[in-house]
Amino acid sequence: MPGSLAPALRRLARAPGLALRGLLGLVYPPVCIACGAATGSPHALCAGCWTGMRFIERPWCERLGTPFAVDLGVPGLISPAAMAAPPVFARARSVARYDDTARRLVHRLKYEDRLDLAVAMGRMMARAGRDLVAEADTIVPVPLWRWRLWRRRFNQAALLARHVAAGEGRSVEAGLLLRVRRTRPQVGLSRPARAENLQGAFRVPEAARPRLSGRRILLVDDVMTTGATANAAARALLRGGAAAVDVLTFACVVGDGVT
Repeated sequence: MPGSLAPALRRLARAPGLALRGLLGLVYPPVCIACGAATGSPHALCAGCWTGMRFIERPWCERLGTPFAVDLGVPGLISPAAMAAPPVFARARSVARYDDTARRLVHRLKYEDRLDLAVAMGRMMARAGRDLVAEADTIVPVPLWRWRLWRRRFNQAALLARHVAAGEGRSVEAGLLLRVRRTRPQVGLSRPARAENLQGAFRVPEAARPRLSGRRILLVDDVMTTGATANAAARALLRGGAAAVDVLTFACVVGDGVT
């Protein structure tokens, strides 16, 4: 065997995963997870879609996680929306506003069975909610009603929760919260109608209460709009014995003062 070839083969033998990824990259070049354009690495956004992501950055409301238009230089500010209608949960954080690229990603994950998107979305969520993840005792995805789960075949919140937890040393315990009542789709409902629709929809199983007692929970979902789902789920967790509940979503609706 030529001397120049042997070292290269030995390196490939020591790194089969790297070699396989390189081969796959030649056959299936990485593309943007949002639009399908070519990218330099898998599970990434192209430059155009990255620009289209309206990331939420400080300064933000410490309760709702919604951005302030102006930086007043005062840490820990609470928005008028949070003061007028304090949420049940302690804090919420989101990666981006629910528009443009963020909306496209959520829709592709949810309705086009692009489960692979949960990898990149979950990683972005882990970075956006770093403080919440660090303080959480465990992560709980917002559950789906059992027949909706059967029809969709997966729970997008559970997929995202798994990737938020990956590498962060946190567990995902889906069994701590159940969806026990079928609800109407929230799309198109007013804020009061959303809250009414979700009354009694979530419950902590009796057998799970000892595992929940006194723990800080990070509740994970894909999108927050009015906060009705997060409030209803957080209320059930607190009644079940949780010490506190924070919320982490990929996107949130910003513009009407409530998310």
